[in-house]
Amino acid sequence: MARIRKQLRHLVQARSGDKGNTINIAVFAQDAAVFELLKRELTTDRIKAHFTGMIEGEVVRYVVPNLLAMNYVCRAALGGGGSATLRMDNLGKCYAANLLRLEIEMDDDDDEGEPPITPVPPATTT
Repeated sequence: MARIRKQLRHLVQARSGDKGNTINIAVFAQDAAVFELLKRELTTDRIKAHFTGMIEGEVVRYVVPNLLAMNYVCRAALGGGGSATLRMDNLGKCYAANLLRLEIEMDDDDDEGEPPITPVPPATTT
């Protein structure tokens, strides 16, 4: 069994948004095994370190086990927020995409690969 590094984008879905100078990032695991891995790897310190220079306040993590999800509330994260900030992403919408670039270390046997893509049948006309 070897250890591998994998970007979160291969394991989770995420969404982010703002309320004033605070952003939240919701992360959704694809299954229980990935959720357990995320609980161990995605600490508040790790999130804050990933966003060094962007998140200046505290990061609070809320675990939502019945949804296999976690929500991170990050304070002082938008340079004043909304119309007060000079940042390009003044609404915090890009934080989720940025977080998906984070690499975590995992056992290669935890890596079941990406789910297969189910083809969409062509539309029929009647």
